[in-house]
Amino acid sequence: MSEPDLKSLFIKHAKALQSLLTRKVRDPQLAADLVQESFLRLAEQRGKERIDNSPAYLYRTAHNLMIDHARQQSRRRTESVPHEALEEIVEERPGLDDQAAEAQRMRRLREAVAELPPRTREIFRLNRLEGLTHAEVARRLEISDSSVQKHLSRALAHVMQRLQDDARDAT
Repeated sequence: MSEPDLKSLFIKHAKALQSLLTRKVRDPQLAADLVQESFLRLAEQRGKERIDNSPAYLYRTAHNLMIDHARQQSRRRTESVPHEALEEIVEERPGLDDQAAEAQRMRRLREAVAELPPRTREIFRLNRLEGLTHAEVARRLEISDSSVQKHLSRALAHVMQRLQDDARDAT
């Protein structure tokens, strides 16, 4: 399709097509977008093959684009939930007592880890907190795999013992 043909088709049909789409979708901006997309597709298609009835192709394309848009909107739409239903949802966060107890446990754990020798503490941090494997810790610190295991064993034994002592003292 030549540029003058497309321009004359646009002048002749764009306003009527946009009015039709605006009545159907009740959104002038969306209607304008659909008209532009319809003309773009017509121009692309005419570059590939001969179209006998350009206005019919244009209106059919616009109609199909409108249907596609409506389908996409319905898939995105979420259902409205009454406020009464929302009141029944139980909050999954722990209560203040549980939060305070957890904060206390974390403080004790940090204290127990802080008591470890620096090398053991570093190995514990790399393995337990950063998630490195024994082999990765060994490579990073340039020590043997068995040294990593021994340090971790000592660290875990110390931390577990301290946490048990603190739990016993609390009762």
